[in-house]
Amino acid sequence: MRDPSLRQLEALIAVVESGTVSRAAEILRISQPAASKLIQELEADTGLELFERESGRLVPTERGMRLYEEVERVFGGVRQLARAVEAIRREDRGHLVIGTLPALSGPFVSRALAAFHRRHPDVFVSLESRSSQFLMEAVLLRRLDAALVINAVEHPSIETERLESPPAIAALPRGHALAAKPVLRPEDFHDQPFIAFGVTGMMRRRTDEIFEAHGVRPDIVIEATTAPNVAELVAAGLGVTVADPLSMAFAADRLETRPFEPDLTFEYNILRPVRARNSALAAAFIEEVHNQARSLEA
Repeated sequence: MRDPSLRQLEALIAVVESGTVSRAAEILRISQPAASKLIQELEADTGLELFERESGRLVPTERGMRLYEEVERVFGGVRQLARAVEAIRREDRGHLVIGTLPALSGPFVSRALAAFHRRHPDVFVSLESRSSQFLMEAVLLRRLDAALVINAVEHPSIETERLESPPAIAALPRGHALAAKPVLRPEDFHDQPFIAFGVTGMMRRRTDEIFEAHGVRPDIVIEATTAPNVAELVAAGLGVTVADPLSMAFAADRLETRPFEPDLTFEYNILRPVRARNSALAAAFIEEVHNQARSLEA
């Protein structure tokens, strides 16, 4: 028996993932007989029956699948290494890795990144959209240069900076009757079909407090855990909501918005590692984030 060649292992992956030798041959850019020969040689060299022949098709045996999974794991490591090499190369022209909550991952962060890119066109940017807890841990591990989260963090290895969102707005479907009012107050939402954020979220807690303080009970027809879902449900005409304008930017062009009183503000926080290697680039991106928040308030 001999060690399998790299080309034989590539043929194994192609056949398992494509389902037929002919399609595997197309992937490998070789003839079908050549692909069949690679599989036959792999079985001969390993002494394993890797496929069963059924009606002209190759069906992986249990051993074939075990070998495929192992080869895929090794190849995955090689691909990861290639990505690491590319990331190191990018550092020559700058590489900024940022994270954000899903609520801010749409138009708000996109506009901030566009402004950043105009000033730093050669910098490569990676963007992750995850939960606050995940992002905080990633900043601690220095995997992120900056992250937009909800909760403030006190840790000697993390710098925390407040990002104040403009005051809450009322978001309504286009043509909604409440759009006739220049300003909306809690009592305007009594018995109105209402799209609420999930009960464990900061948005829900703050709006519930406001409505309870005014003795108002909106008719909650749908709960959604993410701002994009809430915005889309309102835009679809299923109800109204109260939220911060940053999170409603996903569907701003399909919503009616009005000021909401009394003022209800939401705080986000920007985290970054202390003495980060990309501190200058992170500071430039954070400046654009503040600029975008201020532009919404203007």
